[in-house]
Amino acid sequence: MAASHFDAHKLLKDSDFFSGVSDKSIRSLATICIPKRVEKRQLIFLEGEEGHSMYILAEGGVQLYKNAADGREIVIKTIRAGEIFGEVVLFEQGEYPVSAVALEKSLLLRLPQQQIDCLLVADSFRRDFIGMLMRKQRYLADRILYLTGHDVEERFFFFLLEQFGRRQEYRISLSKKDIAAAIGTIPETFSRLLLRLKEEKKIRWEGENLHLADGFWKRFDA
Repeated sequence: MAASHFDAHKLLKDSDFFSGVSDKSIRSLATICIPKRVEKRQLIFLEGEEGHSMYILAEGGVQLYKNAADGREIVIKTIRAGEIFGEVVLFEQGEYPVSAVALEKSLLLRLPQQQIDCLLVADSFRRDFIGMLMRKQRYLADRILYLTGHDVEERFFFFLLEQFGRRQEYRISLSKKDIAAAIGTIPETFSRLLLRLKEEKKIRWEGENLHLADGFWKRFDA
């Protein structure tokens, strides 16, 4: 789909992240969206870089991460289509507190700070926008619980549910390293997990195609 013909209003309206937001506010946001295509592994912004825009992911995947003192990249969040990121520069500080990189070819919608500031003058839009930010804060709190309350195997299957939904087969373009980072583990641990899951005949992974054993999700729920 060409960026110039992308329907920003439909994306926002269909996104769970914007549920509860009035159609008027969604239309206002859609009018200031600037489509931007990025390639796989392309940096969108760097930690500490001066920022003038927030973003909405329209298609593809984006990873937010911070650099630890020992050089490790600590994944903060894997962004799904319809979610916002980089919004902190609008309110708290003028620099991005994390880095953002495209995990695959992606389409972003850039929202310049100046245009957002104009929309925030309206009480109704301001209430809706604050609601969006609160939903993201709840996500981050839930992620802390997710990382501390579940083992690596559970986090992997929760990741599949969150990113792709409940299916029997998946086509996954993300690298195993990216998935390991998204579920809060290291590539070596994730590789050992996949080997065990294959030996237990729970999964079959060939190239980009992941197949789950028949009846897997029913057993997982139990």
